Amino acid sequence: MKAQAGDRLRFRSAANGYGGAEILMVRGQERGDPPYLVRFDGGRVALVVPGPDAVLEPVPLADLDGEAAPSK
Repeated sequence: MKAQAGDRLRFRSAANGYGGAEILMVRGQERGDPPYLVRFDGGRVALVVPGPDAVLEPVPLADLDGEAAPSK
């Protein structure tokens, strides 16, 4: 999983249904790799390494505020 600040993570939990978080900072040694500093929808901030229940939702290109689109 490769992410950047502004992307969102969606999590599926058997106990809570779906939840989400915004990636605030990428802390991995390689570009875009976890762990990620995230702010969950409820406001809590945590450092996470997403598991198989997580889905990455990239930030729309229009929201990059004039930055160049990331190359793949």
